[in-house]
Amino acid sequence: MSLRVVIVGAGSWGTAMAVHLAAHAHAAPAVTLCFRDAAQAADTARVRENVRYLPGVALPPALSITADPAAAVAADIIIVATPVAALPGVVDELRARGASAPLLWLCKGFVEVADARGGALLAHQAIAPRWPAGVGVVSGPSFAGEVARARPTALVVAATDAALARMAAVMLRADALRVYESDDIVGVEVGGAVKNVMAIAAGASDGLGFGHNARAALITRGLAEIARLAVALGGRRETLMGLAGLGDLVLTATGDLSRNRRVGLALAAGDPLDAILSGLRHVAEGVTAARATHALARHLHIEMPVTDAVFGVLYRQQNVRDAVEALMRREPRREDAN
Repeated sequence: MSLRVVIVGAGSWGTAMAVHLAAHAHAAPAVTLCFRDAAQAADTARVRENVRYLPGVALPPALSITADPAAAVAADIIIVATPVAALPGVVDELRARGASAPLLWLCKGFVEVADARGGALLAHQAIAPRWPAGVGVVSGPSFAGEVARARPTALVVAATDAALARMAAVMLRADALRVYESDDIVGVEVGGAVKNVMAIAAGASDGLGFGHNARAALITRGLAEIARLAVALGGRRETLMGLAGLGDLVLTATGDLSRNRRVGLALAAGDPLDAILSGLRHVAEGVTAARATHALARHLHIEMPVTDAVFGVLYRQQNVRDAVEALMRREPRREDAN
C-alpha cells in the first residue's frame, strides 16, 4: 500500500511539493492536495493546473484535489504548506478533526507568541507540544517552480525524532532531488527564518547600486548573525554552513525569484512597504521575521546589526540608504569574534 500523504495549503510551495511527490518521488506515495477555498479547488481539479499560484505546471493525474481538511485524518504523513503565521491555527484545526499522523511543514519563520521569551518561538517549539506525533521541517535552497519542474535541488529535513527525519528523507528523494537528514532542528529552523531578513538587506543593497562586493559582505556577515542566534537558541554553528543556512541564504539573497529580495529592491526604489506587500500576491516571510529576530536578539543580548538595520527600515521608517551605509561604516573587529 502506498504511503498516504496529505498536503495542507495549496500555494506555490504546497502545489510544487504535491507535484513532486505525485510525479517524481521514488516512494510514489498517494498524494492529496488540500485547498482552503472550495471554488479554487474545483477550478484546479478541472483544469489540472494551479493557475493562481503555480501557472504553467500541469498537475499529474495521480494527484488528488480536495478542500476538505478532514482528508488529513487518514494520512500517514501530513505536510503543512501555509505561511508560518497560519501554522498554529492549521495544526489546531487538524488536531480537532482527529488527525494524528507525523507532521512536517514547509514554511520558514518564527511563531510570534506574546508570552514567550523574546516574543517568538521556533515552529517546532510552538507545534510539538500540541501534536501527538513527531513533527519536523523541510528546508533548504528551493524555489517552488524549479522543484515542480524537477530541476536539480537539494533539501534538508530535521525532526523531533530521527525516525521521522529518515522517513521523510526517503519519501522526498527523487532523481532530481537530494534530501539530507539533520538532527539539529533548531539550526535548520533558524537558518530558514533569518535568511529571509538577510535577503531583504541584500536586495536593498543591490537596489541602491552598491554592487557585488557589498552584497557579498552582507551575505557573509548575515550568515555570521544567523549562526550566532542559532547557537544562542541551542543549535549548532556547523548546521548553518549547510543547505539550511548558507545554501538557502545565497539563493534567497541573489535569486531573482526571491520574494524577500524583491522587497529589498522595492524599498530601495522608495516604494512604501504596504504597496510592496500587496503587489507580491505571496507572503514575504522576512518582513515579520525581522521583527521576531530583532526581539529575540535583544532578549538574548546578541549583536545582529544587519537584522537591526532591516528592522529599522521596515518598522521605524529609517532611510534605506542611510541604513545600508551605516552597516558598511561599522567599526571593524576580528572576523571570528562572536
